[in-house]
Amino acid sequence: MKIVCISDTHGSHESVRLPDGDVLVHAGDITAHGSRDDFHDFINWFSQQPHQYKMFVGGNHDTYLEQYPDKVLDVAKAHNIIYLNASGVEVNKIRFWGSPITPRFQDWSFMLDEPEIHQHWEQIPDDTQFLITHGPVWGVMDEVVRSEELTEHTGCPSLAARVKQIKPAYHVFGHIHEGYGQLSQEGTHFLNVSTMNKHYVIHNKPVVVEYEHSVTD
Repeated sequence: MKIVCISDTHGSHESVRLPDGDVLVHAGDITAHGSRDDFHDFINWFSQQPHQYKMFVGGNHDTYLEQYPDKVLDVAKAHNIIYLNASGVEVNKIRFWGSPITPRFQDWSFMLDEPEIHQHWEQIPDDTQFLITHGPVWGVMDEVVRSEELTEHTGCPSLAARVKQIKPAYHVFGHIHEGYGQLSQEGTHFLNVSTMNKHYVIHNKPVVVEYEHSVTD
C-alpha cells in the first residue's frame, strides 16, 4: 500500500500538493486557530482527496477537536474519514493506531502530564504496525532551537519507552516543524512529516510510505 503522510498544515491545507496513494494520513494540527469553521473547512478539503482511505489525528492547535470529540467523530464518519483519537483501525491487514496527545507545554490542547501521559501510551496495542501521533518520542527529530545557545528536546519520554517496547514498523508524527525528516532506529522507521516549516509556511513535501503487511509483522 502507498501511504501518503502530512502534518501541521494549520489551515493552509489547500496549498499542499498531494501525490497519489491508497491511504492519506494527517498527523495533527489541521487548523490554524482551532475553531469549528477551521475544522469543517479541513474536512471538506480532506474528504475530496482521491485516496481510498483518509485518516487523521488532532494536534495541540486543534481546540475544537478536544472540546467536541463526539461531533468531530460524527462529522468524520459522515465524510467517510477515519478519525483516530486514542483509537485504531485495520486497513488491508495493516494495524493503524493514532493519538493527538503531547507532553504539557503552556495551555494548548490535547496535552497531559505524568503519570497520565504514561497511562495514555499504555493504550497503544502491542501489535500496532503503523503508529500515528501528533508529537515525537523524546530524542528523535524533536529538537527546538530556543536561542543561539540553547537547543531543547521536546519529545515524550513515555512515548519513547512504549515505542521501544512494541516496535511498530512506522511511527509517523509532526508537531516539531524543524524536525522534518526520517530515521530508522531499533526496528522502527520514524517519520516527522511536518508540512510547514518553523516559519509556519507550507514548505516540506508529503512523505510517501510503501508498506505491505507480512507474516513477520
